[in-house]
Amino acid sequence: MKNRRAFMMMAAAIVLGLGAVAMASRLLLRQAPTSANRIVVAATDVSLGQRLSADMLKASDWPADSVPPGALRDPLVLNGRVLKASVLRGEPLTEAKLAPVGTLGGLSALIAEGKRAITVRVNDVIGVAGFALPGNFVDILVSTQASGGTQQDDQAISKIVLERILVLAVAQEVSRDDTKPRVVNAVTLEVAPEQAEKLDLARSVGTLSLVLRNQVDPQPGTTTGATKTSLLGLATATPVVAAAAPAPRPAVVSMPRRGAPRHCIGTIDGLHSRRECL
Repeated sequence: MKNRRAFMMMAAAIVLGLGAVAMASRLLLRQAPTSANRIVVAATDVSLGQRLSADMLKASDWPADSVPPGALRDPLVLNGRVLKASVLRGEPLTEAKLAPVGTLGGLSALIAEGKRAITVRVNDVIGVAGFALPGNFVDILVSTQASGGTQQDDQAISKIVLERILVLAVAQEVSRDDTKPRVVNAVTLEVAPEQAEKLDLARSVGTLSLVLRNQVDPQPGTTTGATKTSLLGLATATPVVAAAAPAPRPAVVSMPRRGAPRHCIGTIDGLHSRRECL
């Protein structure tokens, strides 16, 4: 009797458990379409500047509460678009990572609106030993002769002429995922039109150097430049002004001094008179 009651209770528990599992599965199946969304992700690693094709993209289910802003849902509308930021396999594609519609692939897709790209020749020293990589910011230093008006007044000067300039590419590489230094002979920089003019003039009048700066440091480096005088700590020579010759004094003509007044006494002796002065 006792065994029969135990078996009945076990059977009832099994039935209730199966019913709970069935109900939970049905509930999850009903909620699946509302809790997941299909968005476009990268099917493979894609570098910036590349044109997207169908084999680089795929649609993937993504939780609705964590869909990135600007996520795209139709892979067909992305065919031929150009990336302006590298993406990894499985990473969602958003409008912020794409160049404007109609942009051709290559370096031109990476240039911001209103900016220009200019290339300068560098070596292992000028290029900060290869640490000036795409995506880094640099300052431009020029070493030249400062003209003081005469050849004798000319002296060497080193001065920062441009600050916080974005490195677009080194040689022909635009990838920003590599952190290893690369010694190259050319660096392409993103500059404004007026900065391009200054940079072109600077490399024609002196020697350029790149100064690597912190990625998040916006502070300007306002300096007066370094000269031989400031480098060696020499006092600035004060020009010696010749003393003006004293104006000639007017000649003084000495007049003969008149004799002091004298006291005279006249005497009369008969028919004769005389005068004696003291």
